[in-house]
Amino acid sequence: MKKAGILNRHLAGALAELGHGDGVLVCDAGLPIPAGPRVVDLAFRAGVPSFAEVLDGLLAELVVEGATAAQELRGPNRALLAAHFQDLELVPHERLKELSAGARLLVRTGEARPYANVLLRCGVFF
Repeated sequence: MKKAGILNRHLAGALAELGHGDGVLVCDAGLPIPAGPRVVDLAFRAGVPSFAEVLDGLLAELVVEGATAAQELRGPNRALLAAHFQDLELVPHERLKELSAGARLLVRTGEARPYANVLLRCGVFF
């Protein structure tokens, strides 16, 4: 058994399969799940795990070259994304939902605050 990093075997396996340009949507518990992307549902109960915890864990494992979020995002989650991504692209929430259908992986958190969603675009480590 791994002693560090992401322990969820479904998520660890899905991350290992990602390539340059692939999209990973990290979403709250309320976002409608589109048909198409592989889904790893981490939601345990409202707020667990939080959007911030999941995002921090994923960013420790992935190279990310860009991120897109809903312009409606407010409060602590907006501050979190602004701290991680200087060039955060903001689009209307409906557009983010459309873009999410093209993601390769969707990671559902237990976050219960509205618009706690971000679409990450994978980069390369070299």
